[in-house]
Amino acid sequence: MNILDKIIEKRRADIDRLGLDFGISLPKKRERPLHPFLSQKGVILEVKRASPSKGDISPDLNSYETAFSYAESGAGAISCLTEQNYFKGSLSDLMNVCRAVDDFEAKSGKKGPSVLRKDFLLTAGEVEVAFRAGADAVLLIARILEKETLLEMARAVVKFGMSALVEVRAEEDLQKISYVFSQSDLANLTGADGNFVFGVNSRDLATFKIDLLRPAMMTKKIRQAVGGNARIVFESGVLNASCASAVGSMGFSGLLLGEAAAKNPDLRKTFVDSFMAAKETKNSRFWLEYAQGLTEKRSSAILTTSTPKVKICGLTRIEDALLAQKAGASFLGFIFGNAYPRSLTKENRLEKLLPHLGELSAKKVAVIVDTTSQEAKKAIQLVKDGVFDLIQFHKIPYENVTAELLELPHYFATNSLEEYEKLVSMGEVRVLLDLHGDENFSKIKGDARESGFVYEAKWLAGGITPENVSELIQKYSPELVDVSSGVEDKNKIGIKNEEKMRKLIEQMQV
Repeated sequence: MNILDKIIEKRRADIDRLGLDFGISLPKKRERPLHPFLSQKGVILEVKRASPSKGDISPDLNSYETAFSYAESGAGAISCLTEQNYFKGSLSDLMNVCRAVDDFEAKSGKKGPSVLRKDFLLTAGEVEVAFRAGADAVLLIARILEKETLLEMARAVVKFGMSALVEVRAEEDLQKISYVFSQSDLANLTGADGNFVFGVNSRDLATFKIDLLRPAMMTKKIRQAVGGNARIVFESGVLNASCASAVGSMGFSGLLLGEAAAKNPDLRKTFVDSFMAAKETKNSRFWLEYAQGLTEKRSSAILTTSTPKVKICGLTRIEDALLAQKAGASFLGFIFGNAYPRSLTKENRLEKLLPHLGELSAKKVAVIVDTTSQEAKKAIQLVKDGVFDLIQFHKIPYENVTAELLELPHYFATNSLEEYEKLVSMGEVRVLLDLHGDENFSKIKGDARESGFVYEAKWLAGGITPENVSELIQKYSPELVDVSSGVEDKNKIGIKNEEKMRKLIEQMQV
């Protein structure tokens, strides 16, 4: 039984024992006006004391004072955890949050944020309880509800004039919401002025691992299922202003912030401002397109959606690049660094390659090991000019890369687990983790609470060959593998072996 199953099992037992109001005295009817939920782009700040993944986050949190601070910080909405066993919340907290918003409006003369009841709601009766307690919106988690129950709860939301944040994460969830919002009475309620907003949690509630690209992967599919104007919220995983800005640049209608907002009172406004001010960049556009491509069918019969992508790196000749592409490589890596034997800056390799780059449809990666050398500047300019598609900052510290460079399509590569988690926490949606040996790779596996490794390791490199790639995929389920010397013959550095490249990709089928 995973943690999500345990939460629901305990919750059902509590409801059987205490009723839907959990023993809290609630008003017999609603006592405050309804507020529209995220009618414009905004940040949802969360009243949250604890979580199953982190334990106590802010155990002494005062729900009224926190909510008032959130309203002052410019929150578009306030989410209040009312689950009591793992998040240490209650319906009393929800009523305190509503009172804080009302007091903020009375004192400031400004319109206050809407209030979301965030819990693992299971029946339409719980929607009514939330309405009476003062909530403007409720969280409906598609994963834990049968489609008929989700439909009944959605209709209750409309009946009370409320809104719902419908959480979607998997293909089965898409089927449920497609069914619900195809009903004639709900079909037109998912647009900009509708009752329903859709959220995608970057954290897998079964393993607590975070994938910052997961929400972007679901955006297009959600809109195909319920309507092209659907508002979509990025949920969880954002811990600092840099990451909030990265999420904001990807076009989400909202951002839900939990732990970071609860633990950092002085930074709440900074989080909000960073998300709200973020604009689309070449980098965010690249990763949005990449994310949507992950959920689409691959053109090759060999490369299905379950087959990891391949990057062949250290290419020095156009003929090898064409062979790698023909074999099925999605990314082609070219090194710009005089200290490396495979560098394009040696032996006029770049000059020979440039006239033929138009023949390559795979993404062309300029790999640099610093940002100030002449060869690095050349690579950066080639990316700016669109000759290469993106930059790999290879073992370059995040703080050594300027904001201007971060706006170009890029990713980082590191051989440090600590650095990996730092880079992802800053909003880097994909980082290449360059490890060697099963002992090192095994550190990334398992439940986040047990392994201590919070983020999904999607891109892997290090000692990968046609002989070991199948086992690596079975154990670690990477999204991409990066191979260089593993498809070369001994003593032929930079010269790729066609047969080894083909064998590598054949062995990757799982």
